Amino acid sequence: MTEAGTTPSATTPDPATPDPATPDPATPDPATPDPPTPDPAVPSPATSVRTVATRVRERARTTPDAVAMREKDRGIWQEVTWAEYWDTVQTVAHGLLALGVQPGDRVAIHAENRREWLYADLATVALRAMTVGLYPTNPPAEVGYLLAHSGARVLVAEDQEQVDKALEVFDQCPELHRIVYLEPRGIRRRYQHPALLDWTELLRIGTEHRAAEPGAVDGRMAKATAEDIATLIYTSGTTGPPKGAMLSVANVDFAIRTLVQSGGFTDPPPGPADVLLSYLPLCHVAERIFTTWFNAGAGVQIAFAESIDTVQANLREVQPTILFGVPRIWEKILAGVTIRLANTSPVKRWNARLWLGIADRIAGTLIRTGGRPTAGTRLAYGIGWLFCYRALRARIGMRRVRYAASGAAPIAPDVLRFFMGIGIRMHEVYGMTENTAVATANRPGRIRLGTVGEPQPGIELRIEATGEILTRHPGVFTGYYRDPVATAAAFTDDGWLRTGDIGEWVDGTHVRITDRARDIMITAGGKNVAPSEIENALKASPYLKEAILVGDRRPYLTALIGIELETVGEWAQRRGLPYTTYRDLSEKPEVRTLVGEVVEAVNARHAPVEQVRRFALLPKELDHVDGELTATQKVRRSAVADRFAELVEALYPPSAGSRSGHGGEAA
Repeated sequence: MTEAGTTPSATTPDPATPDPATPDPATPDPATPDPPTPDPAVPSPATSVRTVATRVRERARTTPDAVAMREKDRGIWQEVTWAEYWDTVQTVAHGLLALGVQPGDRVAIHAENRREWLYADLATVALRAMTVGLYPTNPPAEVGYLLAHSGARVLVAEDQEQVDKALEVFDQCPELHRIVYLEPRGIRRRYQHPALLDWTELLRIGTEHRAAEPGAVDGRMAKATAEDIATLIYTSGTTGPPKGAMLSVANVDFAIRTLVQSGGFTDPPPGPADVLLSYLPLCHVAERIFTTWFNAGAGVQIAFAESIDTVQANLREVQPTILFGVPRIWEKILAGVTIRLANTSPVKRWNARLWLGIADRIAGTLIRTGGRPTAGTRLAYGIGWLFCYRALRARIGMRRVRYAASGAAPIAPDVLRFFMGIGIRMHEVYGMTENTAVATANRPGRIRLGTVGEPQPGIELRIEATGEILTRHPGVFTGYYRDPVATAAAFTDDGWLRTGDIGEWVDGTHVRITDRARDIMITAGGKNVAPSEIENALKASPYLKEAILVGDRRPYLTALIGIELETVGEWAQRRGLPYTTYRDLSEKPEVRTLVGEVVEAVNARHAPVEQVRRFALLPKELDHVDGELTATQKVRRSAVADRFAELVEALYPPSAGSRSGHGGEAA
């Protein structure tokens, strides 16, 4: 068993690494934001316990006119100051008090990222209740399970679609008393359910309660304890029903102090000059960190994306300085760059290929130096900034990004390499809901591509003889809500959290994750294979969206592959290949040949036992509603294997032996 503990001072950040990019003279230098606003002492009736609510209250008192968040309304970005933010939170909290919300009660939120999400979240925390986030894509059955299991008393639902889901399962949720809807269109006149309440009506009730009992919310906040549960964050449920991880006030406070105020991610730490785009679901711990906790803990400005479909356009408008994305986001942006380059004029295409080739060499040097630029990379990048990189980064909405991170799932190193080459500081980070996402991170100047970085300051991390990663620190969760058996199984006998991830040390300092323990495959020949590395290498191609390896107790590896419709569609159009649907396109022999070439290229980088011998193209895009993906877009392997069982069996015909199945031979 290998063990490492880290206890560096949280107030001594790592040396700053200069950005290889030439600063844009038209904008402030994003590498030197204003220092974070200090957290002043707050007089009575405040408590010594720090919550996200007390932090926002402090900012409203010290910088009332500074911008806290922005949201687009009728095509115009509307600003919300800290004073306005806290004033609305208080009104919502008084409204929830009037509805009978007590300490320990659960308030669920089922909406896209928007101002009201944060208003309801902080109001709930202020009342010492628990926030429960639901994914906007949750189908009615999952909504019913989450509301019933959490015992939510109040649900804040965005619109008619989410209200319909809640009403469909209302009888299954005995503890649910009120459904507050944000968008009245289609609801106000057509629905007569007694549980329904308009958001504006909640604000009216809150205003009346606030006038009658002005100190009620402050009084509730003053009684907060570190052991209060601030939020229930439900796991993705890849292997069974989602479990509600209880994160306490102390857990959240530790995460804010470690990741935000002490620069556990960014260097220098984030501050009021930084801008973030909020677009990933807020019920996920990662987006909660970058939206709610960065905002409350460091005073960064949050801009809410209009929808997940407008992220690219909103990135170009907002030009954030800090950007977090899951691998799928980075892969999609890279695929979009590939499409645009293919459709440009020959001269522009030649120019882009020239400078992207130079960018790849720059990235190669940065990878060798741990992300530290050299004189040569600075010179090459400075020239490339004028001819290519500035325009490209502006086009993808990353001209001002000073810190970028990928997390929540493994990502192909080739994808990170592309962004590093064009001057975007990429850092793979690692954490999980159960440890409040505090585990490891690549630090500026000490990046090791293919690893998730070093343990964060103040935590203990060890790797068992079995390869499983364990963590122990004040951010480790309280347990699973209403599930003592699962809670007990999550810990070792000596109190370490089991992550379920298999990893290894690199150079004795950085952690490399090989796969989830439950996903490791053992072939019929007894060889252990970690599928995620191979799958990520396949998905690094702009033409592939999904890759699911099959091979457990099988004679060789095969794969179910889903094409990237937009990219492959463009590719087909340029070659005059007509198609009508996703299935029609995936069945084209030319597309099978294209995918086969990608598979062959990936196979060339792996040992024979890790090579994909045969593959089948999925006839449809995987979908959350059909149960093939979780709400976080993770593949449910067992569900996919069951749904496409015939495809899988066709990959292992009795006479196949070990023949390759690429190109036209694909099943």
